[in-house]
Amino acid sequence: MTRDVPPSQRGMQQEHPGRSLGAFPRFALPSITPLWWGALIALLWFGYIKAAIPVTLIVDGNMWLHYTHQTNIQDMLREAGITIQPQDAVTPPPDTPLRGGETVHVALAWPVTIEVDGRTIQTFTRQQRVDQILAAAGVRWNTKDFVQVDRQPRAMSSETAEARHSIHIKADAAWPHKVVVTRPSPLHIVVHRGVPITVHDQETAVTLYTVQSHVGTALRAAGVVLGPGDMVMPALDAPVSSGLHVFIRRALPITIEVDGRRLPVHTHSRSVGELLAEQGIVLVGDDYTLPPLDTPLQSRLTVQIVRREERLRFEQEIIPYETEWRADPEMVLDTQRLIQPGSEGVTMRRYRAVYENGVAVSEVLEREWVASVPTKRVVAYGTRILVRQLATPDGPIEYWRHIRALATSYNPASSGKPKDHPHYGITRTGLKAGFGVIAVDPKVIPLG
Repeated sequence: MTRDVPPSQRGMQQEHPGRSLGAFPRFALPSITPLWWGALIALLWFGYIKAAIPVTLIVDGNMWLHYTHQTNIQDMLREAGITIQPQDAVTPPPDTPLRGGETVHVALAWPVTIEVDGRTIQTFTRQQRVDQILAAAGVRWNTKDFVQVDRQPRAMSSETAEARHSIHIKADAAWPHKVVVTRPSPLHIVVHRGVPITVHDQETAVTLYTVQSHVGTALRAAGVVLGPGDMVMPALDAPVSSGLHVFIRRALPITIEVDGRRLPVHTHSRSVGELLAEQGIVLVGDDYTLPPLDTPLQSRLTVQIVRREERLRFEQEIIPYETEWRADPEMVLDTQRLIQPGSEGVTMRRYRAVYENGVAVSEVLEREWVASVPTKRVVAYGTRILVRQLATPDGPIEYWRHIRALATSYNPASSGKPKDHPHYGITRTGLKAGFGVIAVDPKVIPLG
């Protein structure tokens, strides 16, 4: 008689053909449904939770209650998603056993990268000041060194920005009992070692420390101001090395006044003469300078170029001629005859004038002479009186001189006085204005 065997048991029979199923005791297993499985898992989880101990975590001011089965603080923090660095502050210490109910304080450090002496140090820190961060990293420094924090110049005693060190803590979306701690990007500190150089500026020598790579930038960083024409040895683009001596020869600011212009210059010449040669200014003839050519130059001195020249000036003066009158009894009265025309003479003078910058400063009469002599004018005039007769309505009159004149009316009202005035109508000679009384020019016809 053949028995029906489940496929699983058939397989077992095939694996053990020599063994009878009757050799094993037979029993029935209860059927476990998904609901039973969920209840079982929940029961086990509840038991696991009940066995966990509570720990209060305070990380950078963030507080929450964490349940754990770990036996010490370090494992509990790792379980909570917090990786501890040696520079982090954990209270109590990480190796402290857990019994439940503890409060654990954690102050996390932030990352920092330090570049110094050709090497890079990557570490963590909880220090705020730059010098303290360097000291904690084992970096030695002195006051001559120069630091940059995130590419910005900073003093050794300055504090780093708090916002730069902010640490973010949030719950892990995948594991609710864990957190995600995000530390900031590394703080970047670069230490430049100060190199001593000696700057000789005129009569002063100063030793300064610089982190610059070239002479020009080192002087600028030290506040050394170079003026136009200043000479620097070695050159500004020369590299800086420890113990370097830099010599500065200052150019003197000088003002030159020449040919109506003011020229501000900077020079290394030692005297006025060297300055003019340097500037290509030539003195001609009697030109001179104020101050003189051998005067040593001083800062802000004004050198004046005086252009001196002599000029000749000629002047002429007219010599009037004289007139000689000669009486001629053969000539009728009031007639003239020119015997000899006169001519003017000329007196010449020569002056020597001295001009400085176009302005006359002196003048001397060198010579005076008569260039032409005047000639006398000779005029003959008649003295013979010739009596003539003129017919008039009142009868003939005799005269020996006649004058062409302009006659105007002349009456009492012409005197400019009112009729009731006692001198109304009385002329200058005392005659009463009327027929036969005329006004004359006394220079031609005498009054009366």
